[in-house]
Amino acid sequence: MQCSISSRAGQVLAKGNLLIQKEENGELRLSFQTNGGKLIQGGIIAPDGDLTEASEVLFREFYETWRMSNITLTAIA
Repeated sequence: MQCSISSRAGQVLAKGNLLIQKEENGELRLSFQTNGGKLIQGGIIAPDGDLTEASEVLFREFYETWRMSNITLTAIA
């Protein structure tokens, strides 16, 4: 899924894709790969498919990457 990451001021920080990656132990991880090739790993997806914790970890990693809070991820059609 092509997405855009924006600051609270509306500045586009990156464009890329949300990914679901399979770990060696079989767990699924939510990640984001920028069009520039940077991979930002989020959390493990819950066995029932709930993305809450996985996305919280991903947004913490967005903060670590860009040092900004209130980042918005938007799907691009």
